[in-house]
Amino acid sequence: MKLGCKWLLITSGGLFLLFLLLQWIFPLPDQVEYSTIITDHKGEVIHAFLTKDEKWRMKTTLEEISPLLRKTIIEKEDQYFYYHPGVNVLAIGRAMAKNIFRLKRTSGASTITMQVARALEPKRRTWFNKLVEMFRAFELEWRYSKDEILQLYLNLVPYGGNIEGVKSASILYFKKNPDHLSLAEITALSIIPNRPSSLVMGKHNDLIVQERNRWLKKFAAGKVFTEKEIQDALSEPLHATRGVVPKLIPHLAYRLKRQGGDIIATNIDMNTQSKVEKLVEDYARTLRLKNIRNAAVVIINNHTHNVVTYVGSSGFYDTLDAGQVNGAAAIRQPGSTLKPLLYGLCIDEGLMTPKAVITDVAVNYDGYAPENYDKQFNGYVTMEYALEHSLNIPAVKGLRMLGKDKLVHKLAACDFRQIKKDQKKLGLSMVLGGCGATLEELTGLYSSFAHEGKYFRPNYTRAIDGALSTAEANNRSDYAVISPAATFMINEMLSKVNRPDFPLNWQSTEHMPKIAWKTGTSYGRRDAWSIGYNKNYTVGIWVGNFSALGIPELSGANVATPLLFRVFNTIDYDSDQEWFTQPKDCDSRLVCSETGMAPTDHCHNTVTDYFIPLISSTQACNNMQEVMISPDAKLSYCKLCMPAAGYKKQWYKTVSAEMQQYYDEHHIAYQKIPEHNPNCEKIFAGGAPAITSPRNGAEYLISSKHPEPLQLTCQTGNDVSKVYWYINNRFFKAAEVKTKQFFIPEEGPVKISCTDDKGRNRNIWIRVRYVNM
Repeated sequence: MKLGCKWLLITSGGLFLLFLLLQWIFPLPDQVEYSTIITDHKGEVIHAFLTKDEKWRMKTTLEEISPLLRKTIIEKEDQYFYYHPGVNVLAIGRAMAKNIFRLKRTSGASTITMQVARALEPKRRTWFNKLVEMFRAFELEWRYSKDEILQLYLNLVPYGGNIEGVKSASILYFKKNPDHLSLAEITALSIIPNRPSSLVMGKHNDLIVQERNRWLKKFAAGKVFTEKEIQDALSEPLHATRGVVPKLIPHLAYRLKRQGGDIIATNIDMNTQSKVEKLVEDYARTLRLKNIRNAAVVIINNHTHNVVTYVGSSGFYDTLDAGQVNGAAAIRQPGSTLKPLLYGLCIDEGLMTPKAVITDVAVNYDGYAPENYDKQFNGYVTMEYALEHSLNIPAVKGLRMLGKDKLVHKLAACDFRQIKKDQKKLGLSMVLGGCGATLEELTGLYSSFAHEGKYFRPNYTRAIDGALSTAEANNRSDYAVISPAATFMINEMLSKVNRPDFPLNWQSTEHMPKIAWKTGTSYGRRDAWSIGYNKNYTVGIWVGNFSALGIPELSGANVATPLLFRVFNTIDYDSDQEWFTQPKDCDSRLVCSETGMAPTDHCHNTVTDYFIPLISSTQACNNMQEVMISPDAKLSYCKLCMPAAGYKKQWYKTVSAEMQQYYDEHHIAYQKIPEHNPNCEKIFAGGAPAITSPRNGAEYLISSKHPEPLQLTCQTGNDVSKVYWYINNRFFKAAEVKTKQFFIPEEGPVKISCTDDKGRNRNIWIRVRYVNM
């Protein structure tokens, strides 16, 4: 007896080692390629792609295997599935006896596990291959749980044509997920794999119903289901026919497919998606008379950071207007859409507040001379006015004060990929659109204004198995773009409706939710932007042509904003959601209305302004200066040349050199400080003239046949009345400050010097080349 047990153990151990060895030599071919499917926020399939072998093989998750589906399949295919080790020895013996007795094959003994093995490694039906199939069944049972094997079976079972798996069949035939199938539908599907060529859904429905009912009666005889469940299933009609796989969000689907995965669960709300797609299609149709043909929309739910709507063009299948181009992910010039972030950063650096006054006049920074949209200048403006009217020159000045690298760093941290790539090439023009950005990136950035300046990476996908997806894990930590105080100030400025970029005759503002928004128009009028937000949603709009064709009528205010308002009216109609509240780190104070600085005794008009304590500048207003002048007010004195008696003191407004030039060019009168005492021998250290023409470091090409002179202009302090020009260290001409002088230079490097009547000097260098023109 002991010897028999010993040999039994040795034999069992040997067989087990042999099994492990064969597993190592002949590994299980269990790598299955599934169709990539895209689901919406409810888990419904909204887009799918064929496998490389042109099959619809959609993966059924364990959660989608409902108890009803599990019970029906096991009862029909393998009643002892949960009890055998992959091979049912009793069933094999019974099948062999029947086949031998009847001298033909009348009964099979394949378990669900063996059917999975056959599907993974299809072979001819021979006795040897049957043994291989049994070995593979043992391998499957060794590696996978019973539920996972059942999942594999439901994913691989054939349903005729190029349809494999219960999920593919469920969606193509019944337009629903497998966990929503009824008993009649499950039974109908379960019989097709046995005769896939003769039982084709949509062609042989009557035969399928007959076979279905036969099996339902078997279930009734075995008391597998209740009598009522069987009767309901027997009376259920079968009208199924093969449909088409949904392809509802093609732009986002193709974008997400590149990241890989069998099931990509998105946060798309198909109700909102469908409404916005219709809005975009109808709106784009109205613009075609202006030769504007496309638009894109991205919507983020600000409570969850989920992207709930994604429209890449006005029509994916519109081949005439390149509808398959994804406008939401295309890199375009962002126009003025980066200005709110710039001003928010300036507020946090203590450089500006909403009422801070900036000069909107002609400037030239090393050859870069920005212009406003309307080619006009506005003189003194507040930061608030500059943002509301989207003035370019104050924005460039703000970026120069802030430093380009700080803006680039913030944008790179907010996933602006092209800006991060080009950061070394970018200059001051980036704040006016001289860089590359996408609608996805801009919409994500603007959503930070709805979260007190904290940036959360938008969620395009979500987890499907209870674990956090990579995107969701990243979003658990936020990034502070700007402070809550600066965010609140920006929100207040962008939510005003008395703005020039408010669409004329907009008919639907009565019930429109309160939003903050900013428009933008790229150089050459190729792109129109409008991005808005409130506590509920952030909506990004792009309108233009994928060919980058510039259109004179294209602008963010007139073309993109009407669509923005329509979208908000659709998704957040008549919302009474509370607006953003003033944070603790934001306070109010009175400032001089002329400078935006802390008022002094000379400030007669004050306004209320927001500021950040201990951050915002507390500099006192310097709008006025006391000057000592002669009794006839024709001369001014400094402390060195001031006479002992015979002078008087008078207050004058401080007018910078650039504002003097602006006033003179626009014939605006202002109070000038009298000429400084000519007998004064003091040499002034600061405030040298600024040469505005020619440009320092520039190269000028002049026709050798018809040479044209170069213009000499400069900007000086308010106390300067005369300047002296020198060319290559030789005196050229003395002139009044505001008069323009002209000269024909020599070829080669040219040094130009300008000295004012206080002895202050400025030098620049240019290069001149004569050409045959």
